Amino acid sequence: MQKIWELDFYSRPILDENGKKVWEVLLCESPLQIEQTEPLFRFSQFCPSTQVNSIWLKEAIEQAIEQAGIPPTKIRFFRQQMKNMITKSCRDLGIDATVSRRTIALQGWLESRMTEVYPQDPNYQSGPAPMSVRMESPPASPLPDALLGEKWAFVSLAASDFADFNQWDISFGEAFPILGKGSLAPELTPDSRIPGLIIFSSRATALAGWMSGLDLAFLSVDEQPQARLLLETGANDRWLLANMVDAQTKSEAKNFLAAREKAQQVHFLAIQSDPESESFAGFWLLQAPD
Repeated sequence: MQKIWELDFYSRPILDENGKKVWEVLLCESPLQIEQTEPLFRFSQFCPSTQVNSIWLKEAIEQAIEQAGIPPTKIRFFRQQMKNMITKSCRDLGIDATVSRRTIALQGWLESRMTEVYPQDPNYQSGPAPMSVRMESPPASPLPDALLGEKWAFVSLAASDFADFNQWDISFGEAFPILGKGSLAPELTPDSRIPGLIIFSSRATALAGWMSGLDLAFLSVDEQPQARLLLETGANDRWLLANMVDAQTKSEAKNFLAAREKAQQVHFLAIQSDPESESFAGFWLLQAPD
């Protein structure tokens, strides 16, 4: 079974005896299912500022693997400025590492440590911490011509509709808990509406297979120079899904963004061959940054 981990290695708002910031590595398992029946693996270890290098990080990852009992197939991390060090440590261990904005579990854990763990240290230094997954975004690229969808529609589902998600016929996709134990959106209730986008394509399987290799992050709406629906992937890639030229689609896009905010930024992208299909070529639960 595929195991994906999320990693952060950066300084924390804690000073050592020399007045230098202490560093820390965080490793956690990405939830890949709608239900989390077992606790996700977590590993944390502080690092002296004098030992911040790829060798120390590699040894820390090795310790995490020993504790977990099985290595991950891939590691995602969001700090692009740490790319060289992280990728070298992972490469030396034979693990694929990629800069990604799909680090949902890690972001939640880091936020909780910022408010509940680090302030308890006697050498804590208050102040904003650089932890955003936001990055410079290049111009959006068009989807390959052969993979363009014929139709698309904004829709929504109740959070409770995902109760039998594991029984849905889905060829490609990824999910995470949104209700109950391990939820990454703890404010959601069974009645919460989860907005989403469905793309209909005669080449649905090919489109879903291609998207599955992109490390999907979230859907966004860009209003400049014109209203456009975008798919954000990887470190900072953007893909043009549709131009919204009429008042109705622009209004639907605004409603989608408002519904996404009410749902703690949780939303989904689905791909089907046609509106009558009972299966999904692709289905991804997504969560945009606040």
